Amino acid sequence: MNTYKGYTARIEFDPRDEIFVGRLVGIADIVSFHGASVKELKQGFHDAVDDYLGMSQKLKRPPQKPYSGKLLLRVAPELHAKATVAAEAAGKSLNQWAAEAIERAAR
Repeated sequence: MNTYKGYTARIEFDPRDEIFVGRLVGIADIVSFHGASVKELKQGFHDAVDDYLGMSQKLKRPPQKPYSGKLLLRVAPELHAKATVAAEAAGKSLNQWAAEAIERAAR
């Protein structure tokens, strides 16, 4: 439910208003939505993405895309060497090893 047309939403519950509130993540534009039930929230999410895409087209500017998956990191040469050794020891490429490390850390 949290992903639609490549966009992902972060959802929270607002106890004061007793509604679910969501916001697209991974883009700088602010796109939010809400719903009192899961069904309303899901519909609000889909409508918000569709409205965002439609408004971008109407304004003749491309919508922001979620992150591409390409990540450039600058680290100390010593850390680069240690990571390469760890990846080789695990039988993995540095890219695969780093992606798994980031995945574990981001949980």
